Amino acid sequence: MSFVTDPYSGLQLLELSHVWGHGVPSYPGQADVKMFRAVKHAQHGVLAWKINTVMHTGTHMNAPLHLIQRGADLSEITEDRFFGNGVVLSIPKGSYEVITAEDLAAANPKVQRGDIVVIVTGWHHKYSDALEYYGESPGLSKDAAEWLVEKECKLVAVDTQQIDHPLATSLGPNRGGPTMRRLADSYQKATGLDPKKEHGEWNIAHKTLLGAGIPTIEQVGGEVDLLAGKRATFVATPWKFKHGDACPVRFVAIIDSVGNCRIDSGNQ
Repeated sequence: MSFVTDPYSGLQLLELSHVWGHGVPSYPGQADVKMFRAVKHAQHGVLAWKINTVMHTGTHMNAPLHLIQRGADLSEITEDRFFGNGVVLSIPKGSYEVITAEDLAAANPKVQRGDIVVIVTGWHHKYSDALEYYGESPGLSKDAAEWLVEKECKLVAVDTQQIDHPLATSLGPNRGGPTMRRLADSYQKATGLDPKKEHGEWNIAHKTLLGAGIPTIEQVGGEVDLLAGKRATFVATPWKFKHGDACPVRFVAIIDSVGNCRIDSGNQ
């Protein structure tokens, strides 16, 4: 897979989403995606699926409402949040590590005010129904989220299973957790750290971003490695979902390698 070139504009488009469908990895404690063919070609000459799913599967967008009571739902996020210039930051991280404000400030190219920020840790290569992918993934620290808010980012996307460190979520000993019962002990054995001391604030990075009105995309994938350490234009296509806290999303990067693209005026 590589860039797809639009023959009219010369723009190059790059897929940043995982493929979605039956068997897509699902969060521990949540039901699998259920799909069946309600209408079939052999019977009716047409195909139509029926689907039962939670919205936090595959590459998906979270609206502020997800963690902020009376926050904006998907239908209330303004369209400008879904399109704009930004940066893909390469910040490689291993098991149980944390993405800090220092990491973000040191990454290149530098984040500009109002950017869409895509953080690539390398974890999208582990995307699967696996203990490692869900339980050991890195996550943003509180100060990293605050740093992104200070930059007035339009949107923040990560290639991990969620914005926060797994020990700061209900996968660990927070709120209704642990939904991964072995996780706290495994973390403590691997790091020598106390999970409650290190990650005692529940979903703090996510609440910080969503509380500032910044939507997030989790589980970025596709060909994102091709843009690591580069600037691009991004477009996301979430559902216009009233009361929606999240939904699967198609996420695409655009670059203009020939430098002659124009946007039509819409007058004719």
